[in-house]
Amino acid sequence: MMGYLKKARAFLVEGLWTVPLESLSGPQAFLVRLLRLITVSFKDFSEGLISLRAMSLVYTTLLSLVPLLAVSFSVLKGFGVHNQIEPVLANFLAPLGPKGQELTTKIIGFVENLNVGVLGSLGLAFLLYTVISLVQKIEGAFNEIWHVRRSRSFSRRISDYLSLILVGPVLVFSGLGLAASITGTALVKKVLEVEAVGTVLLMAGKLVPFLVVCAAFSFIYLFIPSTKVHLKSALVGGGMAGVLWQTAGIGFASFLVTSTRYAAIYSGFAILILFMIWIYLSWLILLFGAKVAFYHQYPHFLNVRKEDILLSNRLEEKLALAIMYLVGVSHYRNERRWDLDSLLDHLKLPLEPVQNVIERLEKRGLVLAGCDEPPGLLPARDIETILLSEVVGAVRCVDGCSSIVEDKLLSLPAVDEVSRSMDEAIGGVLGGRTVKDLVLEGTAGD
Repeated sequence: MMGYLKKARAFLVEGLWTVPLESLSGPQAFLVRLLRLITVSFKDFSEGLISLRAMSLVYTTLLSLVPLLAVSFSVLKGFGVHNQIEPVLANFLAPLGPKGQELTTKIIGFVENLNVGVLGSLGLAFLLYTVISLVQKIEGAFNEIWHVRRSRSFSRRISDYLSLILVGPVLVFSGLGLAASITGTALVKKVLEVEAVGTVLLMAGKLVPFLVVCAAFSFIYLFIPSTKVHLKSALVGGGMAGVLWQTAGIGFASFLVTSTRYAAIYSGFAILILFMIWIYLSWLILLFGAKVAFYHQYPHFLNVRKEDILLSNRLEEKLALAIMYLVGVSHYRNERRWDLDSLLDHLKLPLEPVQNVIERLEKRGLVLAGCDEPPGLLPARDIETILLSEVVGAVRCVDGCSSIVEDKLLSLPAVDEVSRSMDEAIGGVLGGRTVKDLVLEGTAGD
């Protein structure tokens, strides 16, 4: 038994990451990807960062829930679909059992008693700020999962957040109201009376809540992160999160039915404690689904372990030259611009080192991101004026802090001489060659 356990551990540590997927059949490759996803996800959870983010969102949710519902209620009231809020909230709190219905009634009572009109401009601004801070916290959590370092601009945040807060609920609840109206028509009732058709529609109707949850999660994965998320990846993550959320709801409800001691221990605080636990589980599942969507869109992260992501200085220099060459070729030939996703697919490298090199090239004014979506990379100057020594120097000298450290470093004449010789050797090899020279050399045979 110990021998089998050692072999299994060795496979999970080494063999799982070195198996060439190209040599495997379809089912085998799918199984290897699934094992990699499970292993990496377990490692992510063991580090505790996702759990920490989920706990932070619980606190923000408690502060923002009533203001969020109040803003949505005020907007929906103008469209006459405000009565749809209570059933949706009751469905979300259904795993809490009878306590969930009681909590729903109290929250809706708070929302109805909150008169936005008497708050004044300062109170209304604070109300909107509380709601926006919730969306901002969610975006921060998703950006960390997607390794996004460049958030939306302030103006875009305001427009996107207001669209999500004001327009999103109108579309969702209007759709629910329309679906309820259609099912109540005489024609649909007659169709339901047909036994075969009615049975199929009844079974399909039971899947509607599950599909709505999956669609809601997928929409969040598409809209919230400050990066381009592929629709297929968002659907995969939304489907996984929807299954887990429904399963967790059934398990949580069963736990409450079989366990009655929590009420005796926490007394009147029991409903609040259970509410916080359920919100925590919901955020944990939502963030896990975002992880699944991320790994689906960037499978390169499943091909290597985290400790293998760091590149040596030589490889970083080579990567900078490769990226600059590809960007220069596309610009010279007036072809489709390279973006982050296409570079990852072409270079077969993980996200983080490629993103690091691109950021350093941008800081040195060698490349810039276009305005298209996703943003394509362009040379920041004419490629005839960009020296290859500048490209190599962009990754050799990370930022201004390196010069400060170099000044404080103990000066040893022998070491300084070797360092100068290395710099002179690199400069002598690169000389005055530019990116355009590299592009012409690389495309000479085309």
